[in-house]
Amino acid sequence: MYIFFYNNTIDKEKFIADNEKYLEVFKEEDYEFLLYAKYGDELDVDQIYMKRCTTAIATFLIVLVLSIGGGQNIILNIVFSAAIAVFIFKQQYISLKGFYKRHLHEIDIMLPYYLKSLEILIQHYTVPVALGKSIEDAPDIFKPGLRRMIDRINSGDSSVDPYMEFANTYPVRDSMRMMRLLYRLGIGGQEKKQERLMMFSRSISSLQNKARETKYKERLNHMESQTMIMLIVTGVSVMLLILVTMMMMFSF
Repeated sequence: MYIFFYNNTIDKEKFIADNEKYLEVFKEEDYEFLLYAKYGDELDVDQIYMKRCTTAIATFLIVLVLSIGGGQNIILNIVFSAAIAVFIFKQQYISLKGFYKRHLHEIDIMLPYYLKSLEILIQHYTVPVALGKSIEDAPDIFKPGLRRMIDRINSGDSSVDPYMEFANTYPVRDSMRMMRLLYRLGIGGQEKKQERLMMFSRSISSLQNKARETKYKERLNHMESQTMIMLIVTGVSVMLLILVTMMMMFSF
């Protein structure tokens, strides 16, 4: 296959395009979202995924060729090569998943501030329109989930499911409750809008206070740890200085 590609006997781009539908079967449902969450939405997901598939296939072929001739069963060689290829294929996804889980705490702090900006827009627009207008200034990590939610709403889904999908995508503190409040705010009449908007605003203020407390505790814990490290380093330095002084006195 490499020789065919190298000599242009087989068009590599056409070969990949023709077989792309088969490779798409192995793509994880949240792969595109995780890529956008880490790198932003200005990237070619299909190109990155095809490169990932090509690397896995190349790994399978290389390991298979290297393992042939070792006196082992060919079936075992194929299974071993496939296991290595699957590991290489899944490595990027596992890395993206780990990055997202590590940033859930950051998402928990950012969500109240995003909802506050959304509240201001809702005072002038309907909820779907306000969601659409909020994307540009929203934190990058929220943009993939927001676009998916807006697409579902614009396609005619008037249920709570798009909002719950967003809450499940960002499973942080009170995200479920806030999305339910947002949904109710969108389906209520104009006479109930102000009342529900006030409830939504109070909930956001409560979340912001919790976020501020969390930031303050983190800053305080960081200062305490830095102070403790400084004290330990100072104490060890003083002990070493005393020890060196005593050794010098005994040497005389």
